[in-house]
Amino acid sequence: MKFGRFANSHLFGKEQEAIAASYLRAQGLRLICNNFRSRFGEIDLIMIDDSTLVFIEVRYRRSDLWGSAVETITRSKQRRIRQTAAHYLQSQVRYQHLMCRFDVIGLSRPAGSTQHEYNWIKSAFN
Repeated sequence: MKFGRFANSHLFGKEQEAIAASYLRAQGLRLICNNFRSRFGEIDLIMIDDSTLVFIEVRYRRSDLWGSAVETITRSKQRRIRQTAAHYLQSQVRYQHLMCRFDVIGLSRPAGSTQHEYNWIKSAFN
């Protein structure tokens, strides 16, 4: 049954990324790519905010008991995201002239609520 749980959590993660992308589009960002993978790792969302290319990590938290969404992104994870972003820029010449930013968006849904809460942190790390 481990496979079933993995598949369900994988689908849940993809749903949260789609919800985050929808929220960010409503804030004026334009989706360029989702789930970009390289040998270094994966970037959940790549979007454009005005003239800035934004690499976005999506985190879902049931509670802040073990830390906020941003606090769950370790230095190692930040390094992998930066390396993956560099790989993306090498393969996508048309975006190399843009400024880049690394954001984190935390999603949560309080118990008993049907609405998500969003914690969007721009420039969460360099």
